[in-house]
Amino acid sequence: MRIETRGLGAQLGGATVLEDVRLDLRPGEMVGLIGPNGAGKSTLLRVVAGLVAPSAGSLRYDGKTLNEIGRAGLARQLSFLPQDGEAHWPLRVDHVVALGRLPHRRPFAGMSAHDHEAVERALVAAEVAHLRRRTVGTLSGGERMRALIARALAVEAETLLADEPVSALDPLHQLRIMRLLTSTARDGACVVAVLHDLTLAARFCDRLVLLSAGRVLLDGPPSKLSDGLIEEAYGVAALRGEHCGQPFVLPWSPLSG
Repeated sequence: MRIETRGLGAQLGGATVLEDVRLDLRPGEMVGLIGPNGAGKSTLLRVVAGLVAPSAGSLRYDGKTLNEIGRAGLARQLSFLPQDGEAHWPLRVDHVVALGRLPHRRPFAGMSAHDHEAVERALVAAEVAHLRRRTVGTLSGGERMRALIARALAVEAETLLADEPVSALDPLHQLRIMRLLTSTARDGACVVAVLHDLTLAARFCDRLVLLSAGRVLLDGPPSKLSDGLIEEAYGVAALRGEHCGQPFVLPWSPLSG
């Protein structure tokens, strides 16, 4: 599924959060959505997911509006992992992951063989198969996030939107989840992840979309993330390097204070 926004705007509580955003999301691509706190990253994901109505501009899914494609149709084609990583149900992990299959099931119908297979693949991919019988409330923050990533993967959607999917994870699982998201994109999905770690973003993403004050400062390959853009968006100077042919970018010092 190709998603396009033109002149997209959004308001929350009367304040403008997004303004004149142009974005093209294509299958087979890993996109890193970066920018400082309050830049509008989470709002942009929620607008694209159909959870927040835009105040201006257009949003199209394969050329169709949300009304034309329908919320049920969008739920089968787009999976959304929210930022908070909360699960308020006293459910087992495998039951939480199985919720990802709801958009594909008929009302009151049980799980099909394909549903069970999709849940198992997601449990294994997110490395939570060994936690399947634990209730979500007994998990650590990182384990809970991996379970919710598994739920998002179980949808087997054409587009996966993930808001800070690695923020609660230790370094090992950050790397594993980034590799998993990249692999999901290589299998043909469009993956968009909000990221604060610029090194992970530059290393694993095909494209970076840099937001600042609700506007797009950059939409291009990681090599285009210049020191000037980092200074303008984040107010910090960066340290750069390369290891095994892969770049890294480290925020190093504030420009003031």
